[in-house]
Amino acid sequence: MPAVSKREEASVKSAASRPDAARRAASGFLASGLGVALFSSAVFGLSGSFAKSLLETGWTPGAAVTARLTGAALILVIPAVPALRGRWGQLRDNWVTILLFGLIGVAACQLFYFNAVERLSVGVALLLEYLAPVIIVLWLWAASRRRPRPLTIAGTLLSLGGLILVLDLTGAVKIDVVGVLWGIAAAVCLAIYFFITAKENDTLPPIVLASGGLMVGAVVMWLAAATGLLPMAFSVADTKLGPWVTPWWVSLGGLIVLATVLAYVSGIVAARALGSKVASFVSLTEVLFAVIWAWLLLGELPGPVQLLGGMLIVGGVVLVRVDELRGPAAVPAAAGGPASDAGAAPLPAPLDHANDVEPVP
Repeated sequence: MPAVSKREEASVKSAASRPDAARRAASGFLASGLGVALFSSAVFGLSGSFAKSLLETGWTPGAAVTARLTGAALILVIPAVPALRGRWGQLRDNWVTILLFGLIGVAACQLFYFNAVERLSVGVALLLEYLAPVIIVLWLWAASRRRPRPLTIAGTLLSLGGLILVLDLTGAVKIDVVGVLWGIAAAVCLAIYFFITAKENDTLPPIVLASGGLMVGAVVMWLAAATGLLPMAFSVADTKLGPWVTPWWVSLGGLIVLATVLAYVSGIVAARALGSKVASFVSLTEVLFAVIWAWLLLGELPGPVQLLGGMLIVGGVVLVRVDELRGPAAVPAAAGGPASDAGAAPLPAPLDHANDVEPVP
């Protein structure tokens, strides 16, 4: 009998250790930042579905963006104030960055994206916005007149080929040209945002930049509405999310709390844990999450050709970012030039930003 009791005791200990091991594994996964980064992508991907459910009941894109920015700004100011630690001079020193981030990375980028969502499927609209790295490469190529490295060129061509498939010009369903233009405009704003934050900045906490940008964006949207430049219409009609009919405030609350506040905070945490470059790779899963959420909550699913195009766009962006991680290629020193110029990069790293804050799609 002693042998049996030992086996039973070992079995009990083994069974008890399994939950502990599972908890440790889960804790390590989250601590690594990868789990947080995936969570951030998942909740960011909800924005298009929540917004479209409101737009379908009579909300204008401007109203949805304004409500989102206002609510999120009021919530994020709570952790932003203690993050400053009384160093209010940081706001004065970085007011240009905060202003441009709020105008372009927040207000304009979201307004254009929501206008695209109003006319296109959520997945297609987001894929168009994800062409931003390609726009950056093309702009730097034209401005510097220096050819990018082969991997970057391959990624750019792959994404452009994917764009053609996403538009599905020969498909039975005609693409909305105006919606496409809105999506490309959002991509341009995203590209400008990356240029704005390309300069390393360790003086401004990311949560402060996020909160400040949201405040600036909200103020701009309200001013534009007050002057009649921005159509503003709200609705209290119920929204439809998948099989559920919910009050309007459910979609709005999800848009503010899940797709903005939690998305921003978790994105910042992930960027600090993984580094902004690695986190930017994980953030590409947002497209996948956005398509899945739109399918589950709105019944939207891009066609096979568009899905293939989406994979090409994301694949192209991955190649561009992989090339960026390899570091700048060295250029021989010019004749008579200083030796310190020998390590100059032929093309600036387009996505190397240190603020750890992504504009909300």
